[in-house]
Amino acid sequence: MPEDAPKSAPHPSTVQETLALAAKKNSKQAKSNAKIMHVKVYAPFKTYYDGDALSISAINDTGPFDILPRHHNFMTLVNKCDVIIRTEDGDELRVPINRGVMHVKADRVDVFLDV
Repeated sequence: MPEDAPKSAPHPSTVQETLALAAKKNSKQAKSNAKIMHVKVYAPFKTYYDGDALSISAINDTGPFDILPRHHNFMTLVNKCDVIIRTEDGDELRVPINRGVMHVKADRVDVFLDV
């Protein structure tokens, strides 16, 4: 074959295998990232929690609710209750509150207290 001849494209099975491996890798990353979210619970002069969590639970006018990773964007007023944060270690942190505002966006949950 002459040196200036165009090189043939990679064999289709090689391309398919490469794409399959890339998809598998991306899927694993997405699954691992989908298991946690960042949670921050704070008041004007104190931070109660700032870290990763598996879920957060609270109560609004509709009733008790839970937020899990990959939750849709959401904003609500939180009623008097214990905000429960479940961490990756399996711990449950309870923060008693009188009222607050919860904002959920892109695997980040912010709870502003005493507002």
